[in-house]
Amino acid sequence: MTSSYKKIVSYILKTAIVLFAFWFVYHKLTANENLKDFRNLLRGISRSEITLVLGVVCSLMLVNWGLEALKWKRLVEQVEKISVWKAIESVFCGLTWAVFTPNRIGEYGGRVFFLSPKRRIIGVVAMAVGNIGQMVLTNIFGAIAICVFIYRFVSLDYILFYALVFLALVFCAFFIVFYFNIRWLNGILLSIRFTRKYKKFYAILARYHKRELLNILLFCLARYVVFSTQYFILFYWLIPDIHYLDILMMVSILFFVQSTLPSLDLFDVGVRSLTASYFFSFVTRQDVAVIACTASIWLINIIIPAILGSYFVFKLNFFGSIQRS
Repeated sequence: MTSSYKKIVSYILKTAIVLFAFWFVYHKLTANENLKDFRNLLRGISRSEITLVLGVVCSLMLVNWGLEALKWKRLVEQVEKISVWKAIESVFCGLTWAVFTPNRIGEYGGRVFFLSPKRRIIGVVAMAVGNIGQMVLTNIFGAIAICVFIYRFVSLDYILFYALVFLALVFCAFFIVFYFNIRWLNGILLSIRFTRKYKKFYAILARYHKRELLNILLFCLARYVVFSTQYFILFYWLIPDIHYLDILMMVSILFFVQSTLPSLDLFDVGVRSLTASYFFSFVTRQDVAVIACTASIWLINIIIPAILGSYFVFKLNFFGSIQRS
């Protein structure tokens, strides 16, 4: 394949990705009644207050993905040195890919194409380590929140409840032990004949020592605190009658349920809304406000970054290094 032909194919691919992403975003936004409900909820609130609150929530979105970029930079240090800005570019580019791919699988491609070609598959493994760290926290906080929820709202025999708490503790311990010993996965894969021939790709797992994994987990924790704060601000602002501890409990359950369901980012708002509507119904009757808040967070955290990331898609060269602008 000649150089000029590669450029043409690369440009067509990038244009197709951006157009496809924008079509999905436009289709979903125009059909989303929950966002219209959110606008209706804001009618009786002063513009200065709306600007302040939404400004803070949008700023936290930038903090959230900025932390993810720093985490990504830290993860790929085992693979390839990249600048903070390139890490930011790759994260937002990945979000553009993620909106129209199942379970955000496109996010992997959007990021690793910012690495040199020979290191892209290894980059996928490095990114998986970071995602596992985020999943560990989501599952731990979610399991704790579900136990509290059952204790408060579900009539359960105390023996069954204690058994549930014990299972939750085992569940949490498993994820902690697995994460901090992720190098075991490298040994397991080496012991399997079929996967042994791919060891050059997953051997990076052995390079992550406990101290490094702890640093990655701290980035994950910071992100968890940031996007939990986004939910907390909107719910407490629009539904002030909910106790703040109830908001934190329900948000943790919401994250946990979302992480267990296969979904598409653009249609994930439906899953988020249904989940939030069900669990928040135990603490408030303002169902419309709950669904509207959930939809607005989806817009701020997923759709806006995906639109911003479309610019960075055009900086990629699928057949070699990144094009500089």
